Amino acid sequence: MGGAVLVVPAGEKAAEVLPRVDALVLSGGTDDDPARYGAAREPTTAAGDPARDATEAELCLGALAVAVPVLAICRGMQLVDVALGGTVVQHLPARVGHTDHAPGPATYGTTRVTLAEPSLPARVAGATALEVPCHHQAIERCAPARTAVAWSADGTVEAVEMPGRPLLGVQWHPEERDDPALFAWLANAATARCVPRS
Repeated sequence: MGGAVLVVPAGEKAAEVLPRVDALVLSGGTDDDPARYGAAREPTTAAGDPARDATEAELCLGALAVAVPVLAICRGMQLVDVALGGTVVQHLPARVGHTDHAPGPATYGTTRVTLAEPSLPARVAGATALEVPCHHQAIERCAPARTAVAWSADGTVEAVEMPGRPLLGVQWHPEERDDPALFAWLANAATARCVPRS
């Protein structure tokens, strides 16, 4: 596993970036702007970064259109879903009635996730159940183009894939688990589509 990292600043154009990359990571971070999915901002939703939202939405749609592998983590998974027509639960504790997903502000919770079998995340993780670090937002309505393939006990969508496209979205933070499996999948998927560049 390996690769060179290119950090894409907000405002960059997908048409200029995508020809230079073999894979895309949409990382965690600040909450998505609720206006992007037609909702009012709730008190628990952090002020977002509209320029970052717009740039990453354009990148993910462009990547999916040309089959660039995408690993979408937490906020990234939600952002892809919103870009494809989904919506977001702005604060899980208020929805599910417990604080397992978010014990406090800017604090990871821990939840047990059941992965569908067969599914891409189950194959990549080599398991059908995981204990994972999680956060306070999640997908509310999965976009029609995507398939939910992992859930916590309270029904929260914890992972998605997209038939016919190299996309893996997870609600949890693999970097917090010191688990390279998802990043190895991305590197392998990138290698598989890599072409020589002049």
